[in-house]
Amino acid sequence: MDILHLSTSDIDNGGARAAYRLHDGLRSIGCTSKMLVRAKFSSDPTVIPEGSPLTKLGPPISGLPLRLYPKCNSSMFSTQWFPDVLAKRVSQFNPDIVHLHWICNGYLRIETLPKFSQPLVWTLHDMWPFTGGCDYNRDCEKYKKSCGECPQLESSRASDLSRWVWNRKAKFWQNANLTIVATTSWMADCARSSSLFKNRRIEVIPLGLDTEKYKPINRQVARELLNLPQDKQLVLFGAINSTSDARKGFQFLLPALQRLSVSGWKDQIELVVFGASKPEKPIDLGFNTHYLGRVHDDISLALIYSAADVMVVPSVQEAFGQTASEAFSCGTPVVAFDGTGLKDIVDHQQNGYLATPFEVDDLAKGIAWILEDGERQQKLRFEARQKSLREFAKEVQARRYLSLYEEIKGASVSEGFVKSS
Repeated sequence: MDILHLSTSDIDNGGARAAYRLHDGLRSIGCTSKMLVRAKFSSDPTVIPEGSPLTKLGPPISGLPLRLYPKCNSSMFSTQWFPDVLAKRVSQFNPDIVHLHWICNGYLRIETLPKFSQPLVWTLHDMWPFTGGCDYNRDCEKYKKSCGECPQLESSRASDLSRWVWNRKAKFWQNANLTIVATTSWMADCARSSSLFKNRRIEVIPLGLDTEKYKPINRQVARELLNLPQDKQLVLFGAINSTSDARKGFQFLLPALQRLSVSGWKDQIELVVFGASKPEKPIDLGFNTHYLGRVHDDISLALIYSAADVMVVPSVQEAFGQTASEAFSCGTPVVAFDGTGLKDIVDHQQNGYLATPFEVDDLAKGIAWILEDGERQQKLRFEARQKSLREFAKEVQARRYLSLYEEIKGASVSEGFVKSS
């Protein structure tokens, strides 16, 4: 089976890392797998930069329509109108399956998708594929119809940029040989409720990771290497732009920590944050805080997870939540809200704690519940690691996808035979 993955990049963000991990997993079980990317950050020879002059122009020019909406966060909205040469490049590889991942930031034009002759699989790393341009809908449900009057554009017009993007997707994707894969049941339900994907086949396959790289490391050793205290309970929070992106939930973690601080935990807990550097004007979190900045390599991340007593992932919306599955693989229990993709990862009071959305008191209660009982914490750590091995190992994910590829390829060959006869 020959698979070609299309992804804007390979390892520089969550969606890219997820795509690369699948690519790596497929190769580990004997598949021929390559990645074609706009921006390459790894040294892996099976990751190929797309390389055309259009590649450099895509990101800045693709965002030009958003200048009509100056209040919109351009990093959260993508129009994908700028031309590309991907149909020609993909034909040169001639794979059995073209697997789409996160393809925004000026990489793959909406109109290009039906030009691929191969069956398509698309893994949903966010909601963009079935919205009018936003990566997450927040509280808006217009993607269930045809978008327009987009709150993220702060638009009051029905025929706005989001309606234009939605119309293009509806027109050019309607006859595509496309199978959708959601990483959690929540994302699958969102896709099924959308006007664009309601009639599509939608499967659920969790994201995978290398459980030999992400594995428990002696806590004392991990803390010594990271220069973290040995005599405190460490609460970990991490994400790209973890303290500035409201979707990541820092606004809930902050008051939860402050409440723990005044309820008897002040001298027992310290906080560790990765994905953000120490701000010029530090926020009073109620505890001493260690900022580790941006972390890219797997070994450093495994050390960080292993050093912590509990990982908190208070996201408002999350397609999956790789920081939670990574923490699990290192044997660290997770506290999260009982909503969106994270509820597929965390099993309440079995390997972590699911707090009532978005109740700060229950979030604080969950952190305390894990920390207050050492024997319980050890059981949670064991169960977290076992779930990772059972559900999130890269080989498990790869075999699930291989089964899907083979089914899709077989069906396509059969349909082609029927049509030609």
